Amino acid sequence: MIQSLFILSPTGEILIERHFRGVTPRSVCDHFWERASVSLNHHGGVSTASTAIASDPLPLYDTVPPIMEIPMEHIPNNNNESNTVGGEKSIFLFSILRDGLSYLAACPDEISPLLVIEFLHRIADMFVEYFGSPADESAIKDNFSTVYQLLEEMVDYGWPLMTEPNALQSIIRPPDVMGKLLSVVTGGVSDTNTRAPSGTLSNIPWRRAGVRHNPNEIYLDIIEEVDAVLDAVGNVISFDVAGCIQIQSKLSGIPDLLLTFKDPKIIDDCSFHPCVRYARY
Repeated sequence: MIQSLFILSPTGEILIERHFRGVTPRSVCDHFWERASVSLNHHGGVSTASTAIASDPLPLYDTVPPIMEIPMEHIPNNNNESNTVGGEKSIFLFSILRDGLSYLAACPDEISPLLVIEFLHRIADMFVEYFGSPADESAIKDNFSTVYQLLEEMVDYGWPLMTEPNALQSIIRPPDVMGKLLSVVTGGVSDTNTRAPSGTLSNIPWRRAGVRHNPNEIYLDIIEEVDAVLDAVGNVISFDVAGCIQIQSKLSGIPDLLLTFKDPKIIDDCSFHPCVRYARY
């Protein structure tokens, strides 16, 4: 479970702080930033404070591991006294870097690392979906209210709840230029009745309810990649074939489609979108 979530700017400033289960001291971010500030290259620049570091800049996870275990006695509270969170002896800090921002998740108990790291990436992807790319410091500062609304819907008492853009956009309307202009002209008074989101959730979270397209069509793109290792004379030492099927659907409603492979037995180590009926496959 995620107890607290922090988003740090490229200079280490805490932009977003959200607590779901208890309060994690902000000083955990100082422990992270002590490691991250060794090299500013992981934030898109090069450190000029040290010629040694500037000559050989390090990426993020060369200076900061994606998972850090911080003993709670090393985390002072606001009174500079040793602190504990829920009686725990240590706290696990998960981190990723996206668009110059450091996303931190503090967990007091052991949890699947991939679950937390993937969820942090989902949060960053959602910011790109709402605010455009890059979802950097300025985008976060311009949309504080929307950021906190998204976190409120995406996390339920520390557990990931809703991560599909279609489901979130039916609850929280993405900001647009017209809305910002109207808020400036009207002094912050918005036309809620005409611009409010539908609030209608589909039974299928990855697809909006009531989708209608005039041309009912679907596009499929098969992408294949071959990775191989050759020796000095050109003999193949090892090789691997990977591929994916990307689909752009413009079909109305929720149609049931059947896609068959000529020889499905050769497909190994595959993953599917949630819309695929894996049991039938």
